[in-house]
Amino acid sequence: MRVDQPVQVKAQPASEEIHLPGPSAIPLVTAIAVTLVVIGLGLSLWITAVGAVLLVGCLTRWIGDTRRSVAELPEATPGD
Repeated sequence: MRVDQPVQVKAQPASEEIHLPGPSAIPLVTAIAVTLVVIGLGLSLWITAVGAVLLVGCLTRWIGDTRRSVAELPEATPGD
């Protein structure tokens, strides 16, 4: 085999399906909520409270969506 020739290696077929979550605005809204909490710490308790309530709501929704998504995944079979 020459050095300048590419090596042909056969890859094994994928043993499991790749799971990607659907598009969501929750990460963006969570980032806005964290920003409000941080800015509110320096400016006003009301801004902090609004950001905290929004953050708790976003995290609750995000965790719930993730739990439902994981529950829908197929079970692993022994030997995989």
